[in-house]
Amino acid sequence: MNTELPNLTRKELAQAIADRLGYPLSGCADIVDSALAAIKETLLAGENVKLVHFGTFSLRDKRPRQGRNPRTGESITIVERRTVSFRASRKLRDRVNV
Repeated sequence: MNTELPNLTRKELAQAIADRLGYPLSGCADIVDSALAAIKETLLAGENVKLVHFGTFSLRDKRPRQGRNPRTGESITIVERRTVSFRASRKLRDRVNV
């Protein structure tokens, strides 16, 4: 089993939409960019993004914590930050785990 899976790029996603719907690639690229921009803007506004039958993107606040630089062994404080989290829907998880 190959553990290194290729990434799905914006261009490949636009190509898949163009192939399926028969629209020009440039228009499909605009659609992909618009959808990703809407997701990004919603997350930046502090709201969750729920894509039915796919999953939910949400923001998580991470508290500061102690860490260690693996190269030097030096103890460092990892600052408080926000991160994007993704939770797959039950339907997606069920399909992946067939």
